[in-house]
Amino acid sequence: MRDILAQPRPVLLGRLRWVLVVIIVIIAPFVMKELEHLTNFGLITQVNRALIFVALAQGLNIVVGLAGLLDLGYAAFFAIGAYTFGLLTWPTHDIEMSFFLAIWVCALVAALFGIIIGAPTLRLRGDYLAIVTLAFGEIIPSLVRNLGDFTFTYHGKEYIKDYNLTNGSQGLTPLGRPDFSFFERLFGLDHGALNVGVKPTFWYFAIVITSMIVLFAATRLNNSRLGRAWKAIREDETAADFMGVDPIRTKLAAFAIGASFSGLAGAVYASMLGAIFPELFRFQVSIFLLIIVVLSGRGSIWGVLIGGLIIATFDGVFLAQILPDIFNGKILPEYDVQSLRWVFFGSGLIIIMIFRPQGLFPPKSTERKAAPPPPAESTQGVQS
Repeated sequence: MRDILAQPRPVLLGRLRWVLVVIIVIIAPFVMKELEHLTNFGLITQVNRALIFVALAQGLNIVVGLAGLLDLGYAAFFAIGAYTFGLLTWPTHDIEMSFFLAIWVCALVAALFGIIIGAPTLRLRGDYLAIVTLAFGEIIPSLVRNLGDFTFTYHGKEYIKDYNLTNGSQGLTPLGRPDFSFFERLFGLDHGALNVGVKPTFWYFAIVITSMIVLFAATRLNNSRLGRAWKAIREDETAADFMGVDPIRTKLAAFAIGASFSGLAGAVYASMLGAIFPELFRFQVSIFLLIIVVLSGRGSIWGVLIGGLIIATFDGVFLAQILPDIFNGKILPEYDVQSLRWVFFGSGLIIIMIFRPQGLFPPKSTERKAAPPPPAESTQGVQS
């Protein structure tokens, strides 16, 4: 104890801060569970959803915030991760891979697709890159719908006929969940005693661990040589190229790593729901994630964490539950109330861009004010 108290004050305060954060994270689901009896908002479920979007936004923050590449189809990697998990654990395919192995396979598959979409777009910038990624985001859900009846023909010969790969618009259900049967046998518990099902408290801790992995990786990358290369390309790609930064490899790394975060989050999300459908990965998801990154502060790891929690919880609780109850279908029809969701986000973007263009929680480098210019030297006339 004396050794701990003898440490420098900044170090001690930093460690106490982390201890406080851990305590809050542990007791939060139990506090929210008690509040649910009063509010009936499903707070734990909404926080779980918000944490998933935080993990997704961290991946998009690498592409948009750090590397400066405008990606409007990021939900495609979310879908790739979720459907890869579905293909690996859907009982119809007779694979049923373990959850703890499947989530990492999903991250690798999503990273591979990040390279595939990044490779042909390396020389594109700005609006052109946005259009290509937008098209990719629209292709994946349509491809998923059409692979419910898959036929492969080569030179007039059918090798695969009417194979149900993704179950089309009906989606994949049920999907695999974490299996703790080993611990049941080890401790002599009844079969199914540790079955997680859809228990929000278990998934809260599972998603918190996933978010911590993503946050740790994003923080390390931000402070690494690769992170500095991303920022150099974001500021001036031509100058970065002349200074020795390889733009091709650096951009591919941004697409691959950002997509891997999305694939990991998509796998955990699919397992939590126990079912996935193409409608879960629409274009609005990409826009929502982009809104989180822009409003929170592009390039800010901790800003995206805090801003993502606030924005996603606000969307799931206030806009989806409280606002319809206020109008109650009397002032405005129900469908108009739901459409106000994007009015709030649009208004928020306008206000932030006017009064705080760097975002709510920008990185420290953008908060530093420019040093005042040195006073001009006074010139005096030369006396003859």
